Amino acid sequence: MTRSIKKGIYVDEKLLKKIEGKNPLSTPVVKTWKRACVISPEMLGFTFGVHNGKTHIDVLVTEDMVGHRLGEFSPTKKFIKHGGKMQKELEQKKKEAEITAAKGATAATADAKKT
Repeated sequence: MTRSIKKGIYVDEKLLKKIEGKNPLSTPVVKTWKRACVISPEMLGFTFGVHNGKTHIDVLVTEDMVGHRLGEFSPTKKFIKHGGKMQKELEQKKKEAEITAAKGATAATADAKKT
């Protein structure tokens, strides 16, 4: 989603007008369909409901997001994990490792309480 330097950055005027003069903490979610809008410093602290094609996803704007576009923080595709026999085996091993780690942690805390 690049834009030439000659054209400048695209910040939607209507969106800026909606947040102009308002307190970021007391303002409710500002819904928008402008995914191509670049995040400017005036938007810091506000929560935007960015449309992903189906629903609005809440995006809290922080300092690190300035210069990026709103659409970058509202994914349009939902990843559903890959399946298959090999994936199930990997998940089973991971689950067993978590259980043994949890048992080891509880045993260590029990030993610490005894002393």
